Amino acid sequence: MSQDNFQEKTEQATPKRREDTRKKGKVAQSKEIPSVLILISSLGIFFFSGSWIFWNLSDFMRGIFQNIGTMHIQNVSAVSAFSFKIFGQVLLILAPFMLTVLIAGIAANLFQVGFLFTGEPLTPKLSKIDPIKGMKKFFSLKSVVELVKSLIKILLIGAVTFLTVKGEAGNFTALMHMEVGSILLFIGKVAFKISFYACLVLLVLAVLDYAYQRWEYEKDIKMTKQEVKEESKQRDGDPQVKAKIRKIQLEMSQRRMMESVPDATVVITNPTRLAIAIKYDSDDMAAPRVTAKGAGFIALRIREIAKENDVPLVENKPLAQSLYKAAEIGEYIPVNLYRAVAEILAYVYRLRGMGT
Repeated sequence: MSQDNFQEKTEQATPKRREDTRKKGKVAQSKEIPSVLILISSLGIFFFSGSWIFWNLSDFMRGIFQNIGTMHIQNVSAVSAFSFKIFGQVLLILAPFMLTVLIAGIAANLFQVGFLFTGEPLTPKLSKIDPIKGMKKFFSLKSVVELVKSLIKILLIGAVTFLTVKGEAGNFTALMHMEVGSILLFIGKVAFKISFYACLVLLVLAVLDYAYQRWEYEKDIKMTKQEVKEESKQRDGDPQVKAKIRKIQLEMSQRRMMESVPDATVVITNPTRLAIAIKYDSDDMAAPRVTAKGAGFIALRIREIAKENDVPLVENKPLAQSLYKAAEIGEYIPVNLYRAVAEILAYVYRLRGMGT
């Protein structure tokens, strides 16, 4: 395999890669979705409460102009208080509109990326002001896609506007016989219709753009096989080092096990393939316990150590097999084997009694 093929990003991003990328503020996000949701929510506010906002602002401004001759503004503090009063009243009237726009913008971003707060994109970096990289971004595929997307939006919205106005062209002659209020009402209805259809078009474009952003994001965070291996090593450790650690741990465990054989009461064998060391002290132990066991070479070493320390060896093939499978080192023997082990212990005690 060539070096180029080896470095090709063909692997899906791991959860750690996704998390690290997210912490850096790199997520799949379309700027079109917040824009279109804000536009739709604004249009809805104007449709349902536009008249209320208009008449409240009109009444407020009318009140100011009607009473402007009776106002006595003598110093800067009075001007400031008057300005704050006007600002507060206008803010109160426009609050439903601004609050709805704010909620729409936040909801659109939460829908795409969830809750995310990071200062990584704001961190000053010299690479951000590199003119060469700046030119590369200007002529990149992403810039071309943004240009095409802008042209499509302009063409579609222009087409929507043209078709809507063309559909209303038959009513233009009747405007000459209408009052100013009726003309403004007609213009408002046409403008609303244009905005509504434009929102539908932008919504479709936003969904398509989000799908594209997801595809591009998944492509950008793909990993090479080597990166996956390196991440696995960082997470789980180097396999060679882990193997050495396991080998050392096994040797230490076997050494401790062998050190316990001289204190065993009896070693039950199979007769050569298995060896299980049993210890029992009626004063300190509730039941016999397995202190060492092994097969093959380990079983041979257990028998050799037992012989060197005068630990009785008892051959019992069925019991040895049962103990090897059912009891781990340091555990008490299973209840169903009590009787068989007790018989062997009784035999060992008789041998020791005869020896004394």
